Formats: sequence, structure tokens, C-alpha cells
Amino acid sequence: MGLAASIGVAIVHSAALPLRTRRPSTLLGEGQVESVALAVKEHHVQVVVVDAALTPVQQRNLERAWGCKVIDRTGLILEIFGERARTREGSLQVELAHLEYQRTRLVRSWTHLERQRGGFGFLGGPGESQIEIDRRLIGERIVKLKKELEQVRRTRGLHRRAREKVPHPVVALVGYTNAGKSTLFNALTGASVYAQDQLFATLDPTMRAIRLPSGRTVILSDTVGFISELPTQLVEAFRATLEEVAAADVILHVRDVAHPDSAAQRADVLEVLNEMAEGPDAPLDPDWTSRMLEVLNKADLLGGLDQAAERGAGEAIAVSALTGEGLDRLRLALDERLSAGMVVTDVAVEPADGATVAWLYQNGEVLAREDGEDAIHLRVRLSQADLGRFETRQEP
Repeated sequence: MGLAASIGVAIVHSAALPLRTRRPSTLLGEGQVESVALAVKEHHVQVVVVDAALTPVQQRNLERAWGCKVIDRTGLILEIFGERARTREGSLQVELAHLEYQRTRLVRSWTHLERQRGGFGFLGGPGESQIEIDRRLIGERIVKLKKELEQVRRTRGLHRRAREKVPHPVVALVGYTNAGKSTLFNALTGASVYAQDQLFATLDPTMRAIRLPSGRTVILSDTVGFISELPTQLVEAFRATLEEVAAADVILHVRDVAHPDSAAQRADVLEVLNEMAEGPDAPLDPDWTSRMLEVLNKADLLGGLDQAAERGAGEAIAVSALTGEGLDRLRLALDERLSAGMVVTDVAVEPADGATVAWLYQNGEVLAREDGEDAIHLRVRLSQADLGRFETRQEP
């Protein structure tokens, strides 16, 4: 119901129908189909949402039986994604996923045109049926979209490599949809990312720089929310978000600790992240859990930070992104996590290279400094990640 409500439809009736067996023709049993038909007629329903994946045949048969539009879980999520996408890449990804979904659901609605005549004049042989034309057009559009997406991804890859060279640590916000990631992002950055009490309010990775108590600058990345049983074509469609998570130095797992299914939502997110770490070409490294910090959001709905902290474990930090409670502790925790495993190194910088000296002060802890005529000698404590960034920065 939460998915349907998030797109603005008025829910007039809902029912849970147990499935003993999945019928190839309608998914549901005959009695269940009839009971829903009665409810559709009684409540003057225009759209029925089935919280399951329907085959094209099942969808058409249910529409005939109920006399109204029927959409399945995948179709509903695509509708929501279509409303929420705001960047060029997000729009392309939504259109691609929608076309791939639609391609298998073309129906013969052009009954008055059995076949379009091929060839020229009167000698043309049998041409394409309208459904074949539609499939061909969709296929051509899919090819074009994939090329455009690849170009956008290459551009984003260049931007990411530029960030690695300029470098600042990246902190990625992940979590179940509607957990309050965008509200937390806005509270930490002072930005105005679209944040609503709706599922999938954020579909595109959004990045902003913030300064931590130590003076270190980090890049905070807000990402699309996870959801249970997300269709595989949508996981691929939003690869941009997964790439930002894989490249992050710290993964902030934001939980809606006040939600009754908070534990199950946590398990869904961890399952998706674990899947990202499997296989030879996995985008996420197997040791990703060492980079994760759990944030228990919406503590204000439970009466305060102490009550929220009782529902977490380990190093979990309770906050309220709405009221600002706990954010100072979160910033300190980020500082501590980024400082873990730091190394001390001696570097020599040319006196004219003020940008490098400033970078070392901003991203590390300068323990000693000696200004010479030919070089500035610094002893600096840096994280392993920042040391790698510094070495990358020094490359010609």
C-alpha cells in the first residue's frame, strides 16, 4: 500500500490473497479473481495494483476479468521512478527500464490493420504487422538510449576520476526508501535536495561537500532508496547509485528506526549490498562492512536519542535529521572513522606549491613543519585513502 500511496492514487480497497499455486493464466485462483471483480465493481475501481510480478498474459486476462487497468509491482515502481527522476541520467534510466518492460507487453490493438503492406506500389509483399512495427521502434529506441546512457556514464566516470585527483573522502548515504536519507543530507550540508515523506523521493546520486569538526572536507552522496524485491532491470538501471556506494570511503546506512519493519528493512539493504560484493566483476569489495556506519534516524518519533539507541547495536548512532539531535555526534563519528588506520609520512613540497600544502592541512594532521629554501618539509598524519589520493595528486 505504501508504494501505491506514494504515487498519489486514492486506495479504496485492499486485500491479502494467499496463493496455494500460481496459475499461469491469472496468477490468482478463480474464486479470488471473482472476489476482486466484485470489489472493483462495488468501489468503482479504475486501477488494480497487484503486489507481485505478472506475466503479460496474466495482466491481460486480469484486465478482461476485472474490466479495469491492472499493473503489477514492477509497473508501479516504474511509474514512481518516472515521476521522481530529475537528472538527465535518471530520466534515461527510467525510460530504458520502462521500454524493456513494455516490450513484452505489447498487445494487438490495431485489429483494423492486419498488416502494413511492404515494398512499393502494388507489388509489395506482406509487410510488418503493427505489433511488429511497435516492437521494432521500441528496440531501436532501446539501442539509442543505451548509447546515450553509456556516454553519460563515461562523463560521470571522468568527473569521479577528477574528484579522486582533487580528492576528498566520499561518504555515501544508503538505506531503505523513505528512511530519511535526503533529510539527513540536507541537515548535514545545508542543501535543498528534494526530501518528501514519499518512497523513492531521490533517484539520482546528489553530491555536496561538507566540513567535519577536524576541518577535513568530505563529499556526501545521497542515493536512491533500496526496497525489497526490487526488479532486476531496475537494479541495473540505477547502476549510478551503486557505483557511488562502491567508490565511497564510508557507507552511512540510514535506518528509519521508528518504522515497525525497521529490522526487516535493514536486512533487505544488507542483502542488496552483499549481492553487490559477489562475483568476479563485483562493484563492491568483500570488506565493505568495515566501511559501514549505521545511523538510527527519526529518533524524535520514539521520544529521543536514548530510546532510539536501544533499537541499534554496536557503533550505531541515533539521530533526528528533522530536529538536528545527534548530528554533532555523527560528524565526530565520521571524523573518527576516516581517521582510523592513519599513517605518518614525511613529504617535501616546493615552496611555490601552496595548493598542495593547503590540501595536506585540510585533509591530514600536520605534526611538524620546516620551511627551507628549496622545499617545505612536512610530517603529516594521513589516512590510507588520503595517502593514496595524495600520491595520485603528485603524479604528473
